Amino acid sequence: MDALRIGLQVILVLTSIVLVLTILMHKGKGGGMSDMFGGGLSSSMSSSGVAERNLNRITIGTAVLWGTAIVLLGLIEKFAV
Repeated sequence: MDALRIGLQVILVLTSIVLVLTILMHKGKGGGMSDMFGGGLSSSMSSSGVAERNLNRITIGTAVLWGTAIVLLGLIEKFAV
């Protein structure tokens, strides 16, 4: 059981780092205060390219893997003897 716990902790750390990096790589959607007053209307109309869609898929996949690792670690801790 210790090997599984260590493996899940390693997966958790790696996915946390990848998740932070992929979130930071996303293109900004807003312009801050100017968006509240209608200044960013033209920038929100642009469509995302193939790279942005792939980055979205990678981010979502990493987030699912991260969440699964969290749940499994919690279950291991709960049922540990």
